[in-house]
Amino acid sequence: MSALFLGVDGGGTGCRARVEDAAGNVLGMGNAGPATTRLGLEKLWANVETAYRAAIAEAALSPGQVAAMRAGFGIAGYHRKGFPEALRGVAHPFASASFEGDGMTACLGAHDGADGAIVIVGTGTIGIGRVGGRALRVGGYGFPISDEGSGADLGLQAVRLALRAHDGRHEPSALLRAVMARFGDDPVDAVEWMDRASATEYATFAPLVMRHADTGDPVGRRIVQAAAEQVDGLVRALLAQGAPRVALLGGLASAIEAWLSPDVRRRLTPPVKDAVSGAIALARAGGVSR
Repeated sequence: MSALFLGVDGGGTGCRARVEDAAGNVLGMGNAGPATTRLGLEKLWANVETAYRAAIAEAALSPGQVAAMRAGFGIAGYHRKGFPEALRGVAHPFASASFEGDGMTACLGAHDGADGAIVIVGTGTIGIGRVGGRALRVGGYGFPISDEGSGADLGLQAVRLALRAHDGRHEPSALLRAVMARFGDDPVDAVEWMDRASATEYATFAPLVMRHADTGDPVGRRIVQAAAEQVDGLVRALLAQGAPRVALLGGLASAIEAWLSPDVRRRLTPPVKDAVSGAIALARAGGVSR
């Protein structure tokens, strides 16, 4: 019987699972809600189980095949205190299970298991890599103290400057007027929104910022250029630490790439595979035998 592998990409917005055979043929796929440690172990694992059970069902695997299968899991927030131990102790039906952060499995997928690094540019930003078995990490400590150059950071800068322009402390622009219009041109509404706004909600302003920057708005251009310089710094830091190649991933990756420095853009390589493939590479490398 051909060896079987399960890969699960557990992210902050959703969970994807895939069953493949030894040749890389896809036998089944499944999806579920988010699988991040912020939800707590019980809810996180419930979504992981929903996703992998759907993939197993689509693959029509027997209990014996499931018991022989090796699994790899990339979990958002995996390195949060106490969770590596908790996840390694969770009950599962597989021959082995390997766990890592979802960033590392994305990196493994991007370089098809080879050494390399990634910079993720989405709601947040982080640089992650692996070189000779050594893990690399740059930034990604959370918004607002980190995540420079991210969608959340773009939104924060735009709201901050919009309030200054409203006061007459900053030059006005079409972008800043559009930002204030979301608050009915009332700073009090902006403050009320700020009191409960998450990084995800700040990031909702990112498309507006990018759109105005691309059409020549001077304030938008400065905000995006400053963000691109932060992403440049993440890429350069990973290269300086020995990463042989760096791929750019995330929801803002394609939009921000055009703004990066020419030397950085020349060093980027396209991702080879996705994060689920990275989780499968983790599974192939072995895990905790049960």
